[in-house]
Amino acid sequence: MSENHTEWAVSTGHVPYPEAVAFMEARAAAIAAGDAPELVWMLEHPPIYTGGTSAKIEDLKDPDKFPVFETGRGGEYTYHGPGQRIAYVMLDLTKRGRDARKFVQGLEDWIIGTLAQFDVEADRRCGRVGVWVNRPDKGDGYEDKIAAIGVRLRRWVSFHGIAFNVAPDLSHFDGITPCGIADPRYGVTSLADLGIEKSFAETDEAFLTSFETVFGPVRKVEAPAL
Repeated sequence: MSENHTEWAVSTGHVPYPEAVAFMEARAAAIAAGDAPELVWMLEHPPIYTGGTSAKIEDLKDPDKFPVFETGRGGEYTYHGPGQRIAYVMLDLTKRGRDARKFVQGLEDWIIGTLAQFDVEADRRCGRVGVWVNRPDKGDGYEDKIAAIGVRLRRWVSFHGIAFNVAPDLSHFDGITPCGIADPRYGVTSLADLGIEKSFAETDEAFLTSFETVFGPVRKVEAPAL
């Protein structure tokens, strides 16, 4: 195995959030100690809301709609659930340059490059973390977020990552103010909402191709046994 290859794992079924976080924390510690290689872990969660370190309680509009987890990642409230591809990214930034801002920009570039393979034009927005698409069909100045980003660094190893909307039930976002953005011009979308029908397998392959362009080569491995 080349130590220059990031491991790439894909889980099937719905992975419980607490177990996923426990695995990430252990793996990030092992990476920092030099005992494990970097890992990108693609998965799907059951319907939940998670609150990052900047979450405001008033943005949790319906706390009884789904289970709510407070988490140590950056960002505010977001939704995870069926039809959404989660990519947990455990990379060693000591080896990649200790630049958190550049790392987040790399995550955005990774998502933008993935969407380009589906002929979707997307971009970052100043002051609004994540990846956005223009929605002139909704009105002048309207934009929708298609992917959220929330990461944490511990000993310069990243964990948590991105949430990319393939075909979730977008009404599930109604229980929160997604990422604290209440402006009605800025909503949430998905590939399916944009009229693009893609499977997780197709989406994952596009993610893999774009990841290798931005971050370097990967090696596919079995999913974590939780």
